[in-house]
Amino acid sequence: MEGNTNWSWSVSAVVIRDGKVLLARHTYGGGKGKLIIPGGYLEAGETPQEAVVREYLEETGVKVAPRQIIGIRFNAHDWYVAFAADYVSGEARSDGNENSEVLWIPVDEALLREDVPDLTKKLIACALERGKGLSCIPYEGSNRNGPYSLYGIDSDKTETEEV
Repeated sequence: MEGNTNWSWSVSAVVIRDGKVLLARHTYGGGKGKLIIPGGYLEAGETPQEAVVREYLEETGVKVAPRQIIGIRFNAHDWYVAFAADYVSGEARSDGNENSEVLWIPVDEALLREDVPDLTKKLIACALERGKGLSCIPYEGSNRNGPYSLYGIDSDKTETEEV
């Protein structure tokens, strides 16, 4: 759906399961040959949450559920939102296009590897701060232009609660 892609809006997610993080070896651009967290651009009519679920499934064969926003990067030209996400199902595999391999790597090892870029390491560290990201807070709205999502510091949760 290249004609429906918004090249200014992108998403990614860090998925940690059993002490391992899911990373994909990128095949093009500045990240070529590097192990990065999967992600990509939004398609027309897609929310960031829907995009990250779609991108993970397309690129890795793994279904995820976005939980919290752990990072936002924006400038005058684009924005990028990173989620912490939970593993739902699926077996990790390469898409044979955007990545050459998809691996579950122990978190401690990923943070030390030279083939893992600094941004990926920073986002993994953010995901490890479980419960300290911006959580999706349900609210009732009457505007017909939705769906909307409010991500913020949820005052109904305490610091020690699991998210």
